[in-house]
Amino acid sequence: MDALLLTLFVAFVGFALFIDLFWLRRKGSHVVPPKEALTFTAIWVTSAIIFGFIVLGLKGAQTATEFFTGYLIEYSLSIDNVFVFTMIFVALKTPKRLQQKALIFGIIMSLIMRFGMILIGSALVERFEVVLYGFGVFLLFTGIQMLRSGGHGVGDGEPGAIRFARRFVHVSTDFDSDQFRVRHGSKLMWTPLFLAIVVIGIIDLIFAVDSIPAIFGITKDPFVVFTSNAFAILGLRSLYFLLADAKDRFHYLSPGLAFVLIFIGAKMALPIVHAIIPEVDVHIDPAVSLGVVVLILGGSVVLSLLRPVASAKGKR
Repeated sequence: MDALLLTLFVAFVGFALFIDLFWLRRKGSHVVPPKEALTFTAIWVTSAIIFGFIVLGLKGAQTATEFFTGYLIEYSLSIDNVFVFTMIFVALKTPKRLQQKALIFGIIMSLIMRFGMILIGSALVERFEVVLYGFGVFLLFTGIQMLRSGGHGVGDGEPGAIRFARRFVHVSTDFDSDQFRVRHGSKLMWTPLFLAIVVIGIIDLIFAVDSIPAIFGITKDPFVVFTSNAFAILGLRSLYFLLADAKDRFHYLSPGLAFVLIFIGAKMALPIVHAIIPEVDVHIDPAVSLGVVVLILGGSVVLSLLRPVASAKGKR
């Protein structure tokens, strides 16, 4: 059963990456219009839902609920990535027609790195259950910090991830090249496009430090952890072009994500409370977790639309 699911998943990921690369090769470097972004976003979300129902049929309701909850958390957290990627492209002066290529290869890089992180995390959780409690405490503090700071951000000036990457990547000033390397005289240099891919990978790795522990708060099954991560990442390219200019429209989403992390962190830390106070023995069902996450994120989106940023600022 697991072998069948794994085969279906690997086949889908391979097909999805092929479609992205084929689409890029066929249409060339181009500015992605809203209609194309909306179409691909609908395709990736629908694919995740279909896969979730396949999980339901093969592994049961609890595993399927864990998958949907994990996917929803990951996909919501990836919206923060979208807004940071916007700042990265501005800082690197990446032309809009090249941003799609940077995101596709950045996604491939992210999938590889997250797979490694999940394998390490799964091994640690399996051998040392106390690591899971540590994840819970970490998520609690992360959520509180997000509430205080207003979400993930890169601040003013050149982002730290770019400064870090520049130490190891010598970059040309050929901002309009769609190649990874160009020749200047007798010297080969990396292009800003390649630097953008490296920085996207670094940023996603930083964000994964928050999101992967959050998934382990839902399930310890490494297959569910990775598939929910992968489906969210595969939809990141189209989501970027759909939401890149909509940061102010969903201004309550970052606080909502912070409350989600606090909720998952508290859920993971409940065994610590039970160890201290044996009378307190609370177990939160996966279906309840899914309902709470949907309520928080849905409420954040609805509140953002009902109370636009201009009016929100005006009433402070």
